[in-house]
Amino acid sequence: MAKKEMEVVRGIDLQRYMGRWYEIASFPSFFQPKNGINTRATYTLEADGTIVRVLNETWSDGKRSYIEGTAYKADPKSDQAKLKVKFYVPPFLPIIPVVGDYWVLFLDEEYQYALIGQPSRKYLWILCRQTHMDEEIYEMLVEKAKEVGYDVSKLRKTTQTDPPPEGEGPQDNKGIWWIKSIFGK
Repeated sequence: MAKKEMEVVRGIDLQRYMGRWYEIASFPSFFQPKNGINTRATYTLEADGTIVRVLNETWSDGKRSYIEGTAYKADPKSDQAKLKVKFYVPPFLPIIPVVGDYWVLFLDEEYQYALIGQPSRKYLWILCRQTHMDEEIYEMLVEKAKEVGYDVSKLRKTTQTDPPPEGEGPQDNKGIWWIKSIFGK
């Protein structure tokens, strides 16, 4: 079966997209701890309106791990929600820039839930403003991912506690989770 061309949201209002998003499900990846819970992203628009500050957080073995980066439109002249994200690794000694695609494949009108992917279809995220999502909405987003060629059998739901952790809590400031992730732990 040929993969349908991946369409992205057009005319995204970056200001409305800012704030906290909880990871409801994702494809497992080497750059996130396998036992991470309460995974979330917080986006803040810079004053120039073109650069987004990114804070990705997860909790693993009771400790908060995080990485900070930036995002920007891949083509500033386009109305497509195709962004590039840039992080420096390893997080404990940020010296190597890593750039990836962040494509908003679906976003509801109220900016409450989103489907995020990228052209290789190796990564997929289902995000929500709340820690939990109605199953009907979740299934609709899974179906949309399947329609554009994602192997949705790889999706794993992310554990979110209620209420979610606030503040920073104990930190993994040595970046041990990142080193472990290289070896698939």
